Amino acid sequence: MRDDVVRCAPGDRVADVLEAVGRSPYSFALVTDEAGMLLGRLRARHGGDGEARAGEVMELDPSTVRPHRSAGGLAQQLAERELRWAIVTTPEGQLLGVASREDLERAG
Repeated sequence: MRDDVVRCAPGDRVADVLEAVGRSPYSFALVTDEAGMLLGRLRARHGGDGEARAGEVMELDPSTVRPHRSAGGLAQQLAERELRWAIVTTPEGQLLGVASREDLERAG
């Protein structure tokens, strides 16, 4: 699991967040609160106002998985849904990181 995903606060300016996303291997940023709880996702393809705040335009409640999932099973689920990444959180919503399908396939 990777923990290098771009994280931002709800009050961060969208243009700044998307600039960081452009330098990362991910096509999104994850919006968290001060305690690291996942609030939403901001995709790189967001085409709105760069002066807006992440919390105003983020996608609420992105799909997440728990860390106890098997690598092989999760890789298969991602492949079936044609997804590259799984956002991993605790049951309470604490962001742990992101798992790539490629890494999961190697581990599974």
